[in-house]
Amino acid sequence: MSAEGSTKAVVVALAANLGIAVTKFAAAALTGSSAMLAEAIHSVADSGNQVLLLVGGKRARREATPEHPFGYGRERYIYAFIVSIVLFTLGGLFALYEAWHKISDPHPITAWRWVPVAVLVVAIMLESSAMRTAIKESNAVRGGTGWFTFIRRSKSPELPVILLEDAGALVGLVFALAGVGLTLLTGDGIWDGLGTAAIGLLLVAIAAVLAVEMKSLLLGESATREHVRSIERAIVETAAVESVIHLRTMHLGPEELLVAAKIAVDATDDAREVARTIDSAEERVRTAVPIACMIYLEPDIMRREQPAGTQPPEAEGQAAPR
Repeated sequence: MSAEGSTKAVVVALAANLGIAVTKFAAAALTGSSAMLAEAIHSVADSGNQVLLLVGGKRARREATPEHPFGYGRERYIYAFIVSIVLFTLGGLFALYEAWHKISDPHPITAWRWVPVAVLVVAIMLESSAMRTAIKESNAVRGGTGWFTFIRRSKSPELPVILLEDAGALVGLVFALAGVGLTLLTGDGIWDGLGTAAIGLLLVAIAAVLAVEMKSLLLGESATREHVRSIERAIVETAAVESVIHLRTMHLGPEELLVAAKIAVDATDDAREVARTIDSAEERVRTAVPIACMIYLEPDIMRREQPAGTQPPEAEGQAAPR
């Protein structure tokens, strides 16, 4: 995933949310609407989240050190996981608290009655613009992959986070508009509280999805199936490599891939020939999958006969002994 595209989407979303937050706070102060206050806090949470994503991206670019020899690429996953926590607590739980407070003591909007409607309509327009930018940047890298699969399988956290945040913001604005509009039409403040509750539940759900996805990336996900096949093919097509005995991959960051494999070589090859074979295989792997930044290949001699009672490896990226 393009780091430049991710950064652009984050910056556009940050600018939109800062402007929206100011207008929402003003409308909440003038009208006393709980939905407007919840949406204002939501925008503040989103703005903070976007700052966290930018900080994580910057820190991930640090050079590897003896203490962290594999670099700092996973910092992007750590900060994205913090985003899910902020969205859950500051966004979702605060909105649910405000909803409980408003439903327990409902009161209509009596002052500056149509200000929140105007603010919400403008906010929807600004959020739609930010959403279009996120969609455009995502389309440049997702190819024909569906949106759910893109969010689920992406190794880069920024665009999926921004997509979910922007989608949640747009749906939340619709909930707020519905709650405020029904309160103005009926004079019953309970609709404002129900709209706020819907916003809170939505944010909690989005935060849960983000937390699950970021946890998986933090634990260390393997390369995509396409990359695994390309790596295996590049190794097997190297002269003097008989087969791949087993292959393991893990993302050290969105654009950094660790590759470890045991490869079968001819028993008659001397050390110099084996070294040349490994160098050639590494070069082919880097050409096939440029993000393979760390490659460790272990030569071995393939046994010709399978011992009785054993099973050939089944995992993808492994080859049964010949």
